[in-house]
Amino acid sequence: MTTLTVLGVLTGAALAGCGGTSPAPSPSPRASAPAAPEKPPTMAPGPAGRTPVFERRPSGGGAADRAAEKVVALTFDADMTADQGPRAASGERFDNPELVALLRRLKVPSTVFMTGRWAEEYPAQAKAIGTDPMFEIANHSYSHYAFSSPCYGLPVVGEAAMAREVERAFSAFRKAGARNLVPYFRFPGGCYDDTALRALAPANVTAVQWDVVSGDAFATDADAVAEQVLDGVRPGSLVVMHCTRSAAPATEAAVRRIVPELRERGYRFVKVSELMEDRSSGVLRQ
Repeated sequence: MTTLTVLGVLTGAALAGCGGTSPAPSPSPRASAPAAPEKPPTMAPGPAGRTPVFERRPSGGGAADRAAEKVVALTFDADMTADQGPRAASGERFDNPELVALLRRLKVPSTVFMTGRWAEEYPAQAKAIGTDPMFEIANHSYSHYAFSSPCYGLPVVGEAAMAREVERAFSAFRKAGARNLVPYFRFPGGCYDDTALRALAPANVTAVQWDVVSGDAFATDADAVAEQVLDGVRPGSLVVMHCTRSAAPATEAAVRRIVPELRERGYRFVKVSELMEDRSSGVLRQ
């Protein structure tokens, strides 16, 4: 179980929701990101139809990592729980348009794991993200409630409602006008169990975890966040960050450092859909 990897990342109500040879030449930023494939790659269901879980395949480092293609997926959770409407109405910002604008300027293809409630609160931004070929929108549930317990104090979704949580979120994305949707799902808090994997089977999604925790949740030291990512990234890494200004205020500044430094190391940024196309970079976990 990988839920312990999220320690320090998704806490509180707002988030309850990376030897020896010369580095490769820095690639030039792309003029534009490739359009999302018509049919994004997914993983086959597991035993008894369980929802598959995609993670970076551990390589053990060393020569295996050096031989692998230097690609990395920066993923951003757009968290908002179903009961945070009053806080948004009072002025709390669960969005981060400056971060999205920075990713566009730096030409960083990214996957945004969005909650349905976030899309309802910020429909114009959801549409802008979901119609820009630089991005793809994946599912982070509708309410950002937990799919197993305990999970950082989050309220828990009943088993019978789990697939509906996913469907309701996709409906909110489509209602906002987003088109670049991919059939990927991130469990709130990263918390799941066998019951959740079985219950989500009707939703026909691939669950996506991560191997690099950015530590940006409630962080105020952007350099510390950047260093944690830079120390953790390996070829094929999945980095979890946040697109929630009030709960992750240092993320934009951290990305300003992370992107050029990883490019200096020869890394290329990809969406999760592109990373999943190369099955050698991931592992199906049951």
